[in-house]
Amino acid sequence: MIEAQGLTKRYGAKTAVDGISFTVQPGKVTGFLGPNGAGKSTTMRMIMGLDKPSAGSVTVNGAPYASFRSPLTEVGALLEAKAVHTGRSARNHLRALAATHAISDKRVDEVIEMTGLTAVAKRRVGGFSLGMGQRLGIASALLGDPRTLILDEPVNGLDPEGVLWVRNLVKYLASEGRTVFLSSHLMTEMALTADHLIVIGRGHIIADGPVDEIIARGTKSTVRVRSPHADQLAAALVRPEVTVTTKEAGLLEVFGATAEQIGDAAAAARLTLHELTPISGSLEEAYMTLTADEVEYRSDSPIPTTEPATLTKTEVAR
Repeated sequence: MIEAQGLTKRYGAKTAVDGISFTVQPGKVTGFLGPNGAGKSTTMRMIMGLDKPSAGSVTVNGAPYASFRSPLTEVGALLEAKAVHTGRSARNHLRALAATHAISDKRVDEVIEMTGLTAVAKRRVGGFSLGMGQRLGIASALLGDPRTLILDEPVNGLDPEGVLWVRNLVKYLASEGRTVFLSSHLMTEMALTADHLIVIGRGHIIADGPVDEIIARGTKSTVRVRSPHADQLAAALVRPEVTVTTKEAGLLEVFGATAEQIGDAAAAARLTLHELTPISGSLEEAYMTLTADEVEYRSDSPIPTTEPATLTKTEVAR
């Protein structure tokens, strides 16, 4: 379990993390989301004892990270995959870490196999691709068989097979009762992986709850309705809390009413339905809504949505 109380970090006049409190529970995957500059990395560094809080406290499994005599067996972390000796092989890098905690070579071989690095274990880390470096970082985090895992962008650089492997791995580790805390900018992947979300913006917690609740809070659920009597159905659904939009002839999008309520209204008016499809909002939509005012860097220039005009020969010459 990770517990933060009033956690604050200031760098001169800038407050990177501003009095946040949260709990990361064991037995579930907790996602940590926020725009660039929101305070995610600073928070993770304070959990790991790499940055000292300006105020407040954070504990892992009931104690500050700095108090652990054998930290690798308590907390496994991937904060910076490139923080390795590039002249060492992957196996020797892991063996060097293991030696500091009296971890056996057998465990080194286990995590190498677990992370799919067997074929490259004797290669120098300096020649690794981004994805291979991520796998080595995850192997390092798993080395001590810890109760708590903290992973910053663990799927960065991985191919689809690797992304699926990380997803299954963290879910399995959580199912064993471990605490799993991870950040990612891939909203679709986070929606598939996390059970619980903590969203931070400009150093403040702006959402903390189960994934479904956060999606519901940040989006509007709609129902797509197709009917040969669309106009009559729209009139039957009129009430202050319901909004009906006509997308095309015979097709409606209804906000503020459930599929059951729409079906009942159609039945009462004896109107035929050809489609009645509830459409839930996505985590990406919810995230964009929640963090709309928390983005540190923003472009006000419109993004082109059409193909650029063909350049003339004169323009190309320029």
